[in-house]
Amino acid sequence: MTVKEAIRARAEGTYDIQDGGEGRDEGVRTPPAPSTATVAAGRAAQELGLRRGEFELAVHLGLIAVTAQPGGGRPRVHQREIARLREEPGFPDGLGERVRTVGTAEGAALLGIVPARFTRLTRAGCVSPVTFYLNRYRAVVWLYLADELASFAVREPELLAGRTPLGMRTMLEAGGDWRARNWRTQRIDRLLNRTDDPWARAAIEASALDSAHLAEVVEDPYERAYLVRVRPEPVFGRPGSVAARETMGELMLADDPDEILWRRINLTLTLDRAREDRPAPRPGDDPGARMAPAPLPVPCASPPRPLPVVATAPPLPRSSGETLSGGREPGGKRLLARLGWRRRSEEQSLADG
Repeated sequence: MTVKEAIRARAEGTYDIQDGGEGRDEGVRTPPAPSTATVAAGRAAQELGLRRGEFELAVHLGLIAVTAQPGGGRPRVHQREIARLREEPGFPDGLGERVRTVGTAEGAALLGIVPARFTRLTRAGCVSPVTFYLNRYRAVVWLYLADELASFAVREPELLAGRTPLGMRTMLEAGGDWRARNWRTQRIDRLLNRTDDPWARAAIEASALDSAHLAEVVEDPYERAYLVRVRPEPVFGRPGSVAARETMGELMLADDPDEILWRRINLTLTLDRAREDRPAPRPGDDPGARMAPAPLPVPCASPPRPLPVVATAPPLPRSSGETLSGGREPGGKRLLARLGWRRRSEEQSLADG
């Protein structure tokens, strides 16, 4: 559906706006009833009329349910799931349109604006990228769901023309760029939606912190090792090339002070729940499992990036997907003290003195 068709359908009351993809993964669909009739991912993509990349994106978005194989084999798709998708109205074009991605030039043309304005809107967080690729210069090229761009055009038509709002203009002139942060948030939220295991959820939250920040929040090296062991990965793994994997690793890490603080708080609260559910295993606890070696202490020569000293809760993030993982006060030490804020404040006072 083009933007003009979406606006026309909205005026006629027949177009249902999707809120920026936040509700797109609400569900992760419940897999069909157990059955031995399954096919490999490549065969499923062919039967659904999707290219391999489109199929994997559809799985990531929760549009196609897959079934994990015993022993860690590659996921397969039930024939009943394929039949369900083929029976949906508008198949196959409808499913293909829901996973169609566009870059800056095509996205700007879809919205009827110049590429420079499109870039400003994405940097300001109006639309979140769903994936990326590296061009021949190894620069990140963000891709966006065409369906979400059409929804945005219907939802915020005033941002497509006229003067940019003052707050957005100030943020952009200061060098703000929410693309990586919003991509990170949506990716983490989709992974969280796929598991109820408290340690796996804590591991997902931990994936956004570098080793120095992680060591401050999770002081026990065996707990850090366990978080690495149970961390869920995307269904079809990471990008294949070494450069893409390295870029993915860099993009996964929170890089803004308030985002780092937000992730530390989420991890602290999620970790409290995980510890209540069961303790992290120690060597000898489970003879049948191979424990990952405890990571070495973080060297003092590589301190974490400095964060502002705060006395109140962090401001709510722009991205609607970032939510606090729980609302209760963790037991024991106060939350900010556990996050290292008290120690940072004392060190800063000594340095200033």
